[in-house]
Amino acid sequence: MSDPFAQALHDYHFEELREPLRYRRGERVEEVGIEFYFDVVELDGSCLASWLDGPLLDMGAGAGRYALALQDRFETVAIEQTEQLVEVLTDRGVEDARLVDMFELPEAFPADRFGSAIALGTQACLSRSMRGLEQFLDDLAHVTTPDGTAIVDSYDPEHEHTRGKLDYYEDPSDGLAYRVLQMEYDGTLGEPWLYRLFTPERVREVAADTDWRVADVQYGPESLYRVALEKR
Repeated sequence: MSDPFAQALHDYHFEELREPLRYRRGERVEEVGIEFYFDVVELDGSCLASWLDGPLLDMGAGAGRYALALQDRFETVAIEQTEQLVEVLTDRGVEDARLVDMFELPEAFPADRFGSAIALGTQACLSRSMRGLEQFLDDLAHVTTPDGTAIVDSYDPEHEHTRGKLDYYEDPSDGLAYRVLQMEYDGTLGEPWLYRLFTPERVREVAADTDWRVADVQYGPESLYRVALEKR
């Protein structure tokens, strides 16, 4: 099935956008701005500047806003799982853009390939479950060095702003919730994306069973937060 998100970003970049990208939940529809995926990222003063080292893996790189900034500092490999977004990344100047599924890292890269990795845009939540998150962290540990670091982010499921999202679904477990995000563009309704939302404390619990530990948590605007991970 076609990916409306990837197609919309592709068409926006090449000045061929035919209509807005939309989120859909049954009959409820919400138009989504995509311009921010093309923002210029400022690294100085952010947690990115202090926690990351190269070579770096940018997972779910989107339109390349982080990869373009980070590749000026060290070798950066940007991965996406659609040809449309790899084309956008390459055309925007990302030096090493590859078609790779971030949940199949050991099949794509050798052990200890990267010094750091990022998944910024809540992509780690697409692991679907806490067991899935643990498996993702295990895979990420395999392709990063023994002293590697990583940064992932999520929406805090207990925050009022998160609860107000169109695609938010409650969970009876403490510190957990879901998003079921379905996108529509140019007459195509995509497959639902299932996000598992978790609080920083739940990330700590999962990380305790992996080679990672939570080293820092920083909240951004509204309910989005970033978790810095380091090897034990």
